[in-house]
Amino acid sequence: MKTDVEIAQEAQMLPIKEVAQTIGLDEDDLELYGKYKAKISMEAISKLQSRKDGKLVLVTAINPTSAGEGKTTTMIGLAQAMNYIGKKTVVAMREPSLGPCFGVKGGAAGGGYAQVVPMEDINLHFTGDIHAITAAHNLISAMLDNSIHQGNPLDIDVRTIVWKRVVDLNDRALRHITVGLGGKANGVPREDGFDITVASEIMAILCLANDLMDLKARVAKIIVAYNTKGEPVTVDDLQATGAVTILLKDAIKPNLVQTLDHTPVFVHGGPFANIAHGCNSVMATKLAMKLGDYALTEAGFGADLGAEKFLDIKCRYAGLKPDAVVLVATIRALKMHGGLDKKNLNTEDLVALEKGIGNLTKHIENIQKYHLPLIVAINAFPTDTPSELALLDKKCQEMGVHVAISDVWVKGAEGGVALAKELVQLIETEPSQYQPLYDLDLSIEEKLNKIATEIYGAEGVVFDKKAKRALRQLKKLGMDSLPVCVAKTQYSLSDDQKLLGRPEGFTITITDLIPCAGAGFVVALAGDIMRMPGLPKVPAANHMDILEDGTIIGLF
Repeated sequence: MKTDVEIAQEAQMLPIKEVAQTIGLDEDDLELYGKYKAKISMEAISKLQSRKDGKLVLVTAINPTSAGEGKTTTMIGLAQAMNYIGKKTVVAMREPSLGPCFGVKGGAAGGGYAQVVPMEDINLHFTGDIHAITAAHNLISAMLDNSIHQGNPLDIDVRTIVWKRVVDLNDRALRHITVGLGGKANGVPREDGFDITVASEIMAILCLANDLMDLKARVAKIIVAYNTKGEPVTVDDLQATGAVTILLKDAIKPNLVQTLDHTPVFVHGGPFANIAHGCNSVMATKLAMKLGDYALTEAGFGADLGAEKFLDIKCRYAGLKPDAVVLVATIRALKMHGGLDKKNLNTEDLVALEKGIGNLTKHIENIQKYHLPLIVAINAFPTDTPSELALLDKKCQEMGVHVAISDVWVKGAEGGVALAKELVQLIETEPSQYQPLYDLDLSIEEKLNKIATEIYGAEGVVFDKKAKRALRQLKKLGMDSLPVCVAKTQYSLSDDQKLLGRPEGFTITITDLIPCAGAGFVVALAGDIMRMPGLPKVPAANHMDILEDGTIIGLF
């Protein structure tokens, strides 16, 4: 079969104006970025507010292998299949980050015959949203250091600066650095560091904001440091709010593109789910619901990360009530969770598969805690055997869970028809009773314990000394009533990536708590998670090139 990029390059795309027309948008509603990409104007978004909402479906997954389990591919193929059977469907998904694109995981535009195009543009610079977020974030950094250099009028204690710089690449050498060297003219020397852009609070704010003024109000509240009295210093204190918002005035507008078969897709915002809240923008999701009878959206990595944050943070703040959840699983990942070596995942092993199904079972139980209708989508691989597929189907039936095989990577829309029909029936027969996992009036410790014990299956939470100090600070700041956003490994239900399957008898260690006053949640760092990834020994970038005629090769 052809590579993803070859399939994408052969696609016969429609002008984006024609795609927009299929969902009731005209040319005046669009801000064109070439022939095949557009942003939706704020005026168009405003005039759609009175429309009835379509059904909202969340696509999530089990804990993945390092290559991912095709959650985005399944969602795109499912949307294509929904339209194929006559159900008007629109997708809302995240923008890819350049970090994993050039690293190991690859892009985030789907794959095979279930892709969003123009694939190269989406995976690279796209419409410049992530670059705008990088610039906005680093403008705050520059103004913060300049304030200290210019006499420190805000009395900032340089030892308490919490605002790092960002870049949208995997670059481990930037995790811990020193700035301000080279003499008095070059600023005040201090320790600093970089996070990846998608971990920036600016990204979280853009994805949770309802409009430009809401974004501006949230940016103003960002805590960047503390003064010598221990009081927070904000972006508003730096008088940077207006300038930062100006840099984001276009980035806040959702981007419209299309699948290989011209299904409309909003691609907007890109926080990782292992180090941030893992969901596309509220504005894009609501737009998809206004323009489609069904809106499909995703949340990053396994349901213990993206889905939990979607259901406990995004839905709570945005007033969303999802109608169903699609939980993506693969035979290969379940065999890995059953103890099979990664080198042997393409060989039949019913014993490992049955053991690994415990991971799937736990995710099913977790979704049920939110009182949501659920269907398991088995993302088919050519190496799956009939015996393995039959065993997984049987186990899902025994759990009383709807299940369907998805073969969209090879067959596109036709490969998702069974899943699409099953999903429509599920939504029509089982009404959603969605409710968040925890109440906001619980303490930070109580919220984390509830997530750890009920979602991860842990025995409890342990706070190290730094986290305990942060807890006291959060209570002092009055931020104890915010939702919590756990940053932990995506490969395990625990905070140890080596504990696969459905681990038991473990605890979650919280190493730090970061107040995100603008985003409206507290980030809890668990285990050894880092917010700046590194490149693998052989980065994907090594195999990429561009030919004389502009054709890109090696991009998946």
